[in-house]
Amino acid sequence: MRTLNHHTAGRSVPRGHRTQAERSEQTRTALLDATVECLVELGYSRTSVQEICARAGVSKGAQQHHFSTKAELMASAVEHLTHRIATELVVSTDALRRDDPVDAAVEVIRRGFSGRLAAAFIELWVASRTDKELAEAMLPVDRALGRATLETFRELIGRDDSPLVDNLYWMTVNLIRGLAVDESLGGDPARRERLVGQWKQMVRAALADSPGADRDGDPARP
Repeated sequence: MRTLNHHTAGRSVPRGHRTQAERSEQTRTALLDATVECLVELGYSRTSVQEICARAGVSKGAQQHHFSTKAELMASAVEHLTHRIATELVVSTDALRRDDPVDAAVEVIRRGFSGRLAAAFIELWVASRTDKELAEAMLPVDRALGRATLETFRELIGRDDSPLVDNLYWMTVNLIRGLAVDESLGGDPARRERLVGQWKQMVRAALADSPGADRDGDPARP
Protein backbone atom coordinates (compact mmCIF):
# COMPACT_ATOMS: atom_id res chain seq x y z
CA MET A 1 0.00 0.00 0.00
CA ARG A 2 1.24 3.47 -0.81
CA THR A 3 2.32 5.39 2.28
CA LEU A 4 2.09 9.12 2.90
CA ASN A 5 5.09 11.38 3.58
CA HIS A 6 5.02 12.66 7.13
CA HIS A 7 7.15 13.58 10.11
CA THR A 8 8.75 10.50 11.64
CA ALA A 9 7.82 9.97 15.26
CA GLY A 10 9.51 7.63 17.69
CA ARG A 11 13.02 7.83 16.25
CA SER A 12 15.58 5.49 17.78
CA VAL A 13 18.01 7.59 19.81
CA PRO A 14 20.59 6.75 22.45
CA ARG A 15 19.00 6.55 25.89
CA GLY A 16 19.47 9.73 27.87
CA HIS A 17 20.59 11.76 24.87
CA ARG A 18 18.03 13.60 22.78
CA THR A 19 18.58 16.64 20.65
CA GLN A 20 16.42 19.75 20.90
CA ALA A 21 14.82 18.83 17.57
CA GLU A 22 13.94 15.37 18.86
CA ARG A 23 12.45 16.77 22.08
CA SER A 24 10.44 19.23 20.02
CA GLU A 25 9.18 16.43 17.76
CA GLN A 26 8.21 14.34 20.78
CA THR A 27 6.22 17.25 22.22
CA ARG A 28 4.50 17.84 18.89
CA THR A 29 3.57 14.18 18.54
CA ALA A 30 2.25 14.04 22.12
CA LEU A 31 -0.01 17.00 21.42
CA LEU A 32 -1.35 15.45 18.21
CA ASP A 33 -1.93 12.05 19.83
CA ALA A 34 -3.76 13.76 22.70
CA THR A 35 -5.88 15.68 20.21
CA VAL A 36 -6.97 12.45 18.53
CA GLU A 37 -7.79 10.90 21.93
CA CYS A 38 -9.92 13.90 22.86
CA LEU A 39 -11.77 13.84 19.54
CA VAL A 40 -12.63 10.17 20.04
CA GLU A 41 -13.62 10.40 23.70
CA LEU A 42 -15.06 13.92 23.98
CA GLY A 43 -16.02 14.97 20.46
CA TYR A 44 -14.91 18.11 18.65
CA SER A 45 -17.09 20.60 20.54
CA ARG A 46 -15.79 19.47 23.96
CA THR A 47 -12.15 19.17 22.91
CA SER A 48 -10.33 22.12 24.45
CA VAL A 49 -6.69 23.11 24.17
CA GLN A 50 -6.48 22.91 27.97
CA GLU A 51 -7.62 19.28 27.96
CA ILE A 52 -5.24 18.41 25.13
CA CYS A 53 -2.29 19.93 26.99
CA ALA A 54 -3.22 18.06 30.18
CA ARG A 55 -3.36 14.71 28.40
CA ALA A 56 -0.12 15.39 26.53
CA GLY A 57 1.67 16.54 29.68
CA VAL A 58 2.58 19.77 27.94
CA SER A 59 2.33 23.37 29.16
CA LYS A 60 0.12 25.90 27.39
CA GLY A 61 3.25 27.84 26.43
CA ALA A 62 4.85 24.78 24.84
CA GLN A 63 1.63 24.10 22.93
CA GLN A 64 1.56 27.64 21.58
CA HIS A 65 5.16 27.26 20.45
CA HIS A 66 4.04 24.44 18.11
CA PHE A 67 0.47 25.51 17.33
CA SER A 68 -0.53 29.13 17.84
CA THR A 69 -4.29 28.46 17.61
CA LYS A 70 -6.73 25.61 18.11
CA ALA A 71 -7.51 25.74 14.39
CA GLU A 72 -3.84 25.20 13.54
CA LEU A 73 -3.63 22.31 16.02
CA MET A 74 -6.73 20.68 14.53
CA ALA A 75 -5.46 21.11 10.99
CA SER A 76 -2.21 19.36 11.94
CA ALA A 77 -4.18 16.64 13.74
CA VAL A 78 -5.96 15.87 10.44
CA GLU A 79 -2.70 14.91 8.75
CA HIS A 80 -1.41 13.10 11.84
CA LEU A 81 -4.63 11.09 12.09
CA THR A 82 -4.56 10.21 8.40
CA HIS A 83 -1.02 8.86 8.69
CA ARG A 84 -1.99 6.76 11.71
CA ILE A 85 -4.90 5.27 9.74
CA ALA A 86 -2.61 4.62 6.75
CA THR A 87 -0.09 2.84 8.99
CA GLU A 88 -2.79 0.59 10.42
CA LEU A 89 -4.03 -0.17 6.91
CA VAL A 90 -0.59 -1.45 5.90
CA VAL A 91 -0.71 -3.91 8.80
CA SER A 92 -4.29 -4.90 7.96
CA THR A 93 -3.44 -5.47 4.31
CA ASP A 94 -0.58 -7.81 5.18
CA ALA A 95 -2.84 -9.78 7.55
CA LEU A 96 -5.73 -10.03 5.05
CA ARG A 97 -3.75 -10.75 1.90
CA ARG A 98 -4.22 -14.53 2.21
CA ASP A 99 -8.00 -14.25 2.50
CA ASP A 100 -10.62 -14.39 -0.24
CA PRO A 101 -9.90 -11.40 -2.54
CA VAL A 102 -13.30 -9.73 -2.11
CA ASP A 103 -13.40 -10.36 1.64
CA ALA A 104 -9.89 -8.92 2.01
CA ALA A 105 -10.61 -5.87 -0.14
CA VAL A 106 -13.82 -4.95 1.71
CA GLU A 107 -12.31 -5.63 5.14
CA VAL A 108 -9.27 -3.43 4.54
CA ILE A 109 -11.61 -0.55 3.68
CA ARG A 110 -13.72 -1.37 6.72
CA ARG A 111 -10.69 -1.17 8.99
CA GLY A 112 -9.57 2.09 7.47
CA PHE A 113 -12.88 3.94 7.51
CA SER A 114 -14.44 2.72 10.75
CA GLY A 115 -13.33 2.15 14.31
CA ARG A 116 -11.65 4.41 16.86
CA LEU A 117 -9.47 6.50 14.57
CA ALA A 118 -12.26 6.90 12.03
CA ALA A 119 -14.48 8.25 14.82
CA ALA A 120 -12.02 11.11 15.24
CA PHE A 121 -12.10 11.72 11.49
CA ILE A 122 -15.90 11.90 11.52
CA GLU A 123 -15.75 14.51 14.28
CA LEU A 124 -13.40 16.62 12.18
CA TRP A 125 -15.47 16.24 9.01
CA VAL A 126 -18.64 17.38 10.78
CA ALA A 127 -16.81 20.35 12.28
CA SER A 128 -15.30 21.27 8.91
CA ARG A 129 -18.76 21.98 7.49
CA THR A 130 -18.68 25.36 9.23
CA ASP A 131 -14.90 25.76 9.57
CA LYS A 132 -13.32 26.71 6.25
CA GLU A 133 -9.73 26.45 7.53
CA LEU A 134 -10.33 22.94 8.83
CA ALA A 135 -12.10 21.89 5.62
CA GLU A 136 -9.19 23.11 3.52
CA ALA A 137 -6.76 21.16 5.71
CA MET A 138 -8.79 17.96 5.51
CA LEU A 139 -9.46 17.79 1.79
CA PRO A 140 -5.93 17.01 0.48
CA VAL A 141 -5.08 14.44 3.15
CA ASP A 142 -8.45 12.73 2.76
CA ARG A 143 -7.86 12.51 -0.97
CA ALA A 144 -4.38 11.10 -0.37
CA LEU A 145 -5.82 8.42 1.92
CA GLY A 146 -8.47 7.68 -0.71
CA ARG A 147 -5.86 7.20 -3.44
CA ALA A 148 -3.77 4.93 -1.24
CA THR A 149 -6.69 2.72 -0.20
CA LEU A 150 -8.01 2.58 -3.78
CA GLU A 151 -4.63 1.26 -4.87
CA THR A 152 -4.78 -1.40 -2.15
CA PHE A 153 -8.38 -2.34 -3.03
CA ARG A 154 -7.39 -2.84 -6.68
CA GLU A 155 -4.40 -4.94 -5.68
CA LEU A 156 -6.42 -7.23 -3.41
CA ILE A 157 -9.21 -7.65 -5.96
CA GLY A 158 -6.61 -8.39 -8.63
CA ARG A 159 -7.85 -5.88 -11.21
CA ASP A 160 -6.29 -2.45 -11.54
CA ASP A 161 -7.74 -1.12 -14.80
CA SER A 162 -11.47 -1.54 -14.38
CA PRO A 163 -13.95 1.32 -13.87
CA LEU A 164 -16.17 -1.28 -12.19
CA VAL A 165 -13.53 -1.95 -9.50
CA ASP A 166 -13.15 1.76 -8.86
CA ASN A 167 -16.92 2.17 -8.54
CA LEU A 168 -17.09 -0.79 -6.16
CA TYR A 169 -14.32 0.81 -4.10
CA TRP A 170 -16.17 4.11 -3.73
CA MET A 171 -19.46 2.38 -2.93
CA THR A 172 -17.63 0.34 -0.29
CA VAL A 173 -16.09 3.47 1.24
CA ASN A 174 -19.45 5.23 1.42
CA LEU A 175 -21.16 2.17 2.87
CA ILE A 176 -18.50 1.78 5.57
CA ARG A 177 -18.56 5.48 6.42
CA GLY A 178 -22.33 5.35 6.72
CA LEU A 179 -22.09 2.32 8.99
CA ALA A 180 -19.49 4.17 11.10
CA VAL A 181 -22.03 6.95 11.63
CA ASP A 182 -24.66 4.31 12.47
CA GLU A 183 -22.29 2.88 15.09
CA SER A 184 -21.73 6.31 16.63
CA LEU A 185 -25.52 6.70 16.93
CA GLY A 186 -25.88 3.36 18.71
CA GLY A 187 -27.19 1.34 15.75
CA ASP A 188 -27.55 -2.44 15.82
CA PRO A 189 -24.12 -4.13 15.36
CA ALA A 190 -25.72 -7.34 14.07
CA ARG A 191 -27.43 -5.36 11.33
CA ARG A 192 -24.14 -3.76 10.34
CA GLU A 193 -22.50 -7.19 10.08
CA ARG A 194 -25.39 -8.39 7.96
CA LEU A 195 -25.11 -5.44 5.60
CA VAL A 196 -21.36 -5.89 5.16
CA GLY A 197 -21.87 -9.60 4.43
CA GLN A 198 -24.55 -8.85 1.86
CA TRP A 199 -22.36 -6.18 0.26
CA LYS A 200 -19.52 -8.69 -0.15
CA GLN A 201 -21.92 -11.01 -1.98
CA MET A 202 -22.97 -8.17 -4.27
CA VAL A 203 -19.33 -7.29 -5.02
CA ARG A 204 -18.59 -10.94 -5.89
CA ALA A 205 -21.62 -11.07 -8.18
CA ALA A 206 -20.69 -7.82 -9.92
CA LEU A 207 -17.12 -9.00 -10.52
CA ALA A 208 -18.26 -12.43 -11.70
CA ASP A 209 -20.49 -10.82 -14.33
CA SER A 210 -17.80 -8.44 -15.56
CA PRO A 211 -15.59 -9.01 -18.64
CA GLY A 212 -12.47 -9.35 -16.47
CA ALA A 213 -13.68 -12.45 -14.64
CA ASP A 214 -11.91 -15.76 -15.22
CA ARG A 215 -13.62 -18.96 -16.28
CA ASP A 216 -14.71 -19.79 -12.73
CA GLY A 217 -16.35 -16.39 -12.30
CA ASP A 218 -13.62 -15.07 -9.98
CA PRO A 219 -11.77 -11.83 -10.53
CA ALA A 220 -8.80 -12.48 -12.78
CA ARG A 221 -5.63 -12.51 -10.70
CA PRO A 222 -2.47 -10.89 -12.02
